[in-house]
Amino acid sequence: MKHGDLVLGVDGGGTKTVAWLAPREAADEANVLGRGKAGPSNVRTVGFDPAIQNIDQAIRLAFEDAQLDRGSVASICIGLAGADRDAERVPLRAWAEQQQLAEHITVTNDAIPLIYVGSADGCGVALVAGTGSVAFGRNSEGQVARCGGWGPLFGDEGSGYAIAVAGLRAVAHASDGRGSATTLCDLFLQAFSVSNANELIPAIYSPHIDRPQIATYANLVFAADAAGDEVARYIIDKSAESLAAMIESVVRQLALTKRSVPLALTGGVILNQEAYRERLLRSLAARSVGIAPVTFVEHAVVGAIRMAVCN
Repeated sequence: MKHGDLVLGVDGGGTKTVAWLAPREAADEANVLGRGKAGPSNVRTVGFDPAIQNIDQAIRLAFEDAQLDRGSVASICIGLAGADRDAERVPLRAWAEQQQLAEHITVTNDAIPLIYVGSADGCGVALVAGTGSVAFGRNSEGQVARCGGWGPLFGDEGSGYAIAVAGLRAVAHASDGRGSATTLCDLFLQAFSVSNANELIPAIYSPHIDRPQIATYANLVFAADAAGDEVARYIIDKSAESLAAMIESVVRQLALTKRSVPLALTGGVILNQEAYRERLLRSLAARSVGIAPVTFVEHAVVGAIRMAVCN
């Protein structure tokens, strides 16, 4: 197959970068020719150089998987967490042009391609809830809106990282005697193989542990919630409400309140935790936000290859 008949889709976030190579005339999951995977490429959290190195590696591996020589394809869509502004998109696009990745190049955030998975016309809302969190939407006039995505220092509510940090904070408060007793204490001590809460300090602040690793400990909070721990339940309830508030804000900004809005959900936290999804949907219903259909997006890169075909 000629390179001019191919498209590339790239999806990058705080944990990994995925690239898929597909034929332009049948760019869907069933017809993917090659798949590549590399490290994180959120430019705001890992930096520009590491991000493009991982994008480049994922693309190279996709060509290798397809058993094709690397070359310029018809179109590429690069959807990255953190690529919301020209400050991030312009240098990424310049790099893609310099590398001659494709004749047509689209660089966008990681949420816009998701909308194309949940809605064929690219109108609706997408929610990412994985290591970080953000909601993004697009209406029939092509207007876009977002809510969240402020990063780990003052945002990412409802994400795996935020839930894990809330769990750790609950452990600290319980240990200090200024918070309710919680089974999270034992769970975190066991997870880090320490005997008391004070030993969590060097474990957590170790240079060898990063944000994606911390986010994995959200599973401890979900486990405590499932076992009936009231502190964990409060954390999860508030997290679900935060995600619902993001979606509601996007729906309101785009004046989508009088219709059922297609919603695409992706990210390890929202996909792997069914009870969490149910709480999110209940919170949306309580806010009178009409959502239909709801699409679970396991491979966000599907939206990137669909956008590549459209450009």
